[in-house]
Amino acid sequence: MRVLVCIKQVPDTTRVEIDKKTGSLIRDGVDSKINLYDLHALEAALALKARSDCHITALTMGPPQAEAAVREALSLGADSGCLLCDAAFAGADVLATSYTLSQAAAALGGFDLILCGKQTSDGDTAQVGPALAEHLGIPHAAWITEISGPFDGALVLMQDMGECIQRVRLPLPCLLTVEKGPETPRLPSFRRRKALEGAGITRLSLADLPDREAGRYGADGSPTRVERIFPPPTLQDHVRLEGEPDTVADALIEVLAARKMI
Repeated sequence: MRVLVCIKQVPDTTRVEIDKKTGSLIRDGVDSKINLYDLHALEAALALKARSDCHITALTMGPPQAEAAVREALSLGADSGCLLCDAAFAGADVLATSYTLSQAAAALGGFDLILCGKQTSDGDTAQVGPALAEHLGIPHAAWITEISGPFDGALVLMQDMGECIQRVRLPLPCLLTVEKGPETPRLPSFRRRKALEGAGITRLSLADLPDREAGRYGADGSPTRVERIFPPPTLQDHVRLEGEPDTVADALIEVLAARKMI
């Protein structure tokens, strides 16, 4: 079974500058990491591989430095990796990103199962996975916490619906977005990382995709336009109250009342 795990490199900090013209995050010079939910998706793929014959490919779209995320996925146990990298992909919204990933999946030969994290820490839309499945025309399910199978060409899934856990049977090929499961994502293997330092990673640009119409990708292919984005203001004024509990409680009530918070 061929399994594709979509991962994304996200900023490893909450203090990220915003490009005022484009509304995009300025990622240059910012420490990055693999999105947490994507690590859970990869862990789910590795658990599947442990009980069945699977080949896992890690795929990411981003600038050249995003190759580090692919190499980390290899050190965690992925069998191969692919970086989608082209200036034409810059500024993509959910629609353009999911379409680009669908074209990459086709260029790589197609997959029986595609796993994505539930959402990313920088975008938080939780829409790329389902949109990718729609582009590919395959069934999909979100908020998956457990995967069993395959059984006769299908997977049995546990789906967190918030107020209940739903059991779902989904035929292959399909796409799943993965919640935090019962298994903690493993740490990279230093030995495996050293052994794979020179391993080749597939690089795909616009010229390598089945659809080469530039208007379908990046900012040109994105109907969403960000008017304004900004970090929440940081409050600098602090009040420190010390003394006996009753005295501090009375003083706190006075402070809150003065600020019209009670």
